[in-house]
Amino acid sequence: MPDLFEYAMVRVVPRIERGECVNVGVLLWCQRAAFLGSRCVLDRERLVSLDPFLDLAAVAAHLAALRRVCAGGPEAGPAGQLSGGERFRWLTAPRSTVVQASAVHSGLTEDPAAELDRLVALLVDRPGPLTG
Repeated sequence: MPDLFEYAMVRVVPRIERGECVNVGVLLWCQRAAFLGSRCVLDRERLVSLDPFLDLAAVAAHLAALRRVCAGGPEAGPAGQLSGGERFRWLTAPRSTVVQASAVHSGLTEDPAAELDRLVALLVDRPGPLTG
């Protein structure tokens, strides 16, 4: 039987005042499977096309911190000590920062890790040509 999951896209908004963004990752939480995962893809070319002055090293460091919190444990600091659900809520809390999460969406899956891969391919990776 499929399990309920929640997910949010991780976005980079180089200039908050402009509101333009690039999806760079996905966070996925499935309570029943006790699965909290993240996948991020830093497409430097796409980001620099929105803002050639974006500090890519700072963005990469922020995404690395996000992955540590998602994984949990002492190396993630105090947020890493929270439960999986609490870490997901902390990571997806609204922020007015360069790296932020989208609204949370939900779905059903039998394989949270495969669902995370599917969502990254659909929402983050560069799209292919339209078919049909």
